[in-house]
Amino acid sequence: MTFKLLSRLAGAIALTVGLAGCMDVTMEMDILSETTGKATTTSVMAADVYAMMKAGASSEDKSEGFCDETGATLTENADGSATCVIIAEGAFDKLANAGTNDGAKFEVVSPGVVKVSFSTAEMKGQVGADDSQDEETKAMMKQFFEGHAITLRIKGKEVLDTNMTKTANGAEVVIPFLDLINGTADLPPELFATVKVN
Repeated sequence: MTFKLLSRLAGAIALTVGLAGCMDVTMEMDILSETTGKATTTSVMAADVYAMMKAGASSEDKSEGFCDETGATLTENADGSATCVIIAEGAFDKLANAGTNDGAKFEVVSPGVVKVSFSTAEMKGQVGADDSQDEETKAMMKQFFEGHAITLRIKGKEVLDTNMTKTANGAEVVIPFLDLINGTADLPPELFATVKVN
């Protein structure tokens, strides 16, 4: 699931007060070399929401279903929740063509050092764009999205520079869905990390 897809999904949910927002999404980009990487997207949907979505899914039309992307692996967990994992690995252009890193740019800034950046403009622009919601709808939206977030991680051998939070093996940012919907997400025009790959 990509930033563009997530923004479209959250925008649609904001309009329809659907249930698919009741999930947490982690997008991880592991930079393996100056030309290759591994992108892993993990989405976890709560048990009650997954049960409703599964019950309402038409056997003939699963195009809008959870975890129906090509190459996705769906795991139904013991607690009734569901986890969807999508992995793509290879050259940066292959990852771009696979649609896994929509909005990502890769730049070799010096030998063995790659800058990875993600534009946030589309995410901020599409999510929560509907200002016509009444108070009851807004309250329902808060209930659906509260406590759920998108986590973006960029990994490499060593993080040299970032506007995200440094971690032991990379950099990350956690963006609450509600902040995106309410238009209060304090995001720069792009999120980036410059990492050593060797």
